[in-house]
Amino acid sequence: MPHIKPKRNNPRLDMTPLVDLAFLLVTFFMLTTQFRPEEVVSVDMPSSTANIPLPDRNVVMLTVAKDGRIFMDLDGQKERAALLKRMGEEYKVSFTDAETALFGNLASWGVPMSSIKAYLNTPQSERKKFPQPGIPSDSSNNELSKWVLNARLVNPKVRLAIKGDRETPYEKVKKVIQTIQDKPMVNRFNLITNLKEK
Repeated sequence: MPHIKPKRNNPRLDMTPLVDLAFLLVTFFMLTTQFRPEEVVSVDMPSSTANIPLPDRNVVMLTVAKDGRIFMDLDGQKERAALLKRMGEEYKVSFTDAETALFGNLASWGVPMSSIKAYLNTPQSERKKFPQPGIPSDSSNNELSKWVLNARLVNPKVRLAIKGDRETPYEKVKKVIQTIQDKPMVNRFNLITNLKEK
């Protein structure tokens, strides 16, 4: 009697659920990613072997450019808006709701209080060309200490971080450190560097 060989079907793998999952993940990451805002001035940081991470939130970033100009950034739109309001009260400058909302979305600024209203009213396409001489920190007009002090009053949990260019003269960075240690009395701050291999 002849032997009947059963017909075998090759197993099929349905790839549709895997493709759906891949597209869902890509969509999720695209929608939840926060892009780093464009910096006003590029800074080439010095290297160090310290690897203490900077916190993700509640940070005031003071950036010192090569030429000594000082820029400031505070994370959080509400905190930035409240900071502008406090500085406006101190310098007797009133800001509209649109200007306050715009300031809340800025990445960083390096404009004296006398010209910050003009800076905010400049169209976005021309704002990069607006002259930013840096936040004044000299003895006759020390706006930097007032910005830092008011930032700490707006958010008491805030930590200070100083990011200086490797070609910035040490005296300029030292002046920023002395400024924040003088009136706002901040004795703990982070110096941001690139990580160097040991």
